[in-house]
Amino acid sequence: MPVRAPAFSSSIHHLMPGNTFGQIFRITTFGESHGPAIGAVVDGCPAGLEIDAASIQAELDRRRPGQSALVTQRKERDQVQILSGVFEGKTTGTPVALLIFNEDARPQDYSHIAGKFRPSHADFTFFAKYGHRDPRGGGRSSARETAARVAAGAIAKLFLQKNGIAVRAWVSQAGAVVLEKNYAELDFSNIEKTPVRCPDLAVAARMEDLIRQVKKLGDTLGGTVSCVVQGCPPGLGEPVFGKLHADLGAAILGINACKGFEIGAGFAGTAMRGSEHNDLFFAEGGTIRTRTNHSGGVQGGISNGMDIYFRAAFKPVATIVAAQESVNEKGEKVEVTGKGRHDPCVLPRAVPIVEAMTALVLADHLLRQRVSSI
Repeated sequence: MPVRAPAFSSSIHHLMPGNTFGQIFRITTFGESHGPAIGAVVDGCPAGLEIDAASIQAELDRRRPGQSALVTQRKERDQVQILSGVFEGKTTGTPVALLIFNEDARPQDYSHIAGKFRPSHADFTFFAKYGHRDPRGGGRSSARETAARVAAGAIAKLFLQKNGIAVRAWVSQAGAVVLEKNYAELDFSNIEKTPVRCPDLAVAARMEDLIRQVKKLGDTLGGTVSCVVQGCPPGLGEPVFGKLHADLGAAILGINACKGFEIGAGFAGTAMRGSEHNDLFFAEGGTIRTRTNHSGGVQGGISNGMDIYFRAAFKPVATIVAAQESVNEKGEKVEVTGKGRHDPCVLPRAVPIVEAMTALVLADHLLRQRVSSI
């Protein structure tokens, strides 16, 4: 049975918008998984921000492939080059261009699936929308693109740090292994002590064992990444469109393989009564706070000054070793077998991506709040 032609006219379905994120603090990313390079242009970053190139590189090192046996063994140093927008270590207020060359691209690894649709990948939807696609690792839809987001997000994190705001994420579940502790009980200094990036070292060891077992079977694993924002002032976000938690949700759900987002008590809050879920206000040292934080630091779409915390659910990686049934671009039945270098579990490398996207949202809202108050 032939594949139906895309529903859009040829004058429309070849466009690809959606490469820019943010309103004032904006980023535009470019590049493909197995092209010459990837990168980002950061626009709207205030002048005078001290740029620590080492800290940007450190964030990329946390995301880069090949960092442990738990992730893809593609060898990329992800060395970032700052092409513009920075002079004598400070931003000039002009666009900051960031470039990362692809050093270990192997497009031949995908020659066997050039005309096939891999199950649960973007192959079919990309083809249906644009009528043409780059099969080399997914091209533009590859998670390789997130390196550009992390580089841009590192600048946003520097801006937030200057304003007393810290963003921390960690792996809170891998498969059936769950970290049950509240984030207030965790030692965040342990996050980078294990390759799985779980701050509870005993739970981290169990997660690592499970990921290794699944990898040996040629299969993959999903889980959750939790994140907390501390030091965020009240007043960020909009009451109708542009709610802070809605923008955070859009940013996090825009990460490859992310399938769920919940803030505060989230879905567990549905089993609570209003008398249990309500966060009661009190004054302390001239500051208004809440005794509980089931709202996750956001009420009415606007930050209330409490910690912002949320969880993001990531599905298992779609590429597996076992042969799977599919079809090709002609609608013919084919078999797809996973080859190349892939993560058995995206969680460890997703942690810095979640932090980066969170930082980009908060930096943007912080600047939007300043503009609205003028």
